[in-house]
Amino acid sequence: MSVIIILLIASISVAALFLAAFIWSVKSGQYDDEVSPPMRMLLEDTKAK
Repeated sequence: MSVIIILLIASISVAALFLAAFIWSVKSGQYDDEVSPPMRMLLEDTKAK
């Protein structure tokens, strides 16, 4: 029974860590630019070798 409690605490801790990393990336502007990455591929002038 104690193993279940330990695994539950560990999984909640990992989930909270991923949630904190996601919130940090949103607040730091990681997902702000939604237009230019697809457009950059279409407007690239260099030719592949």
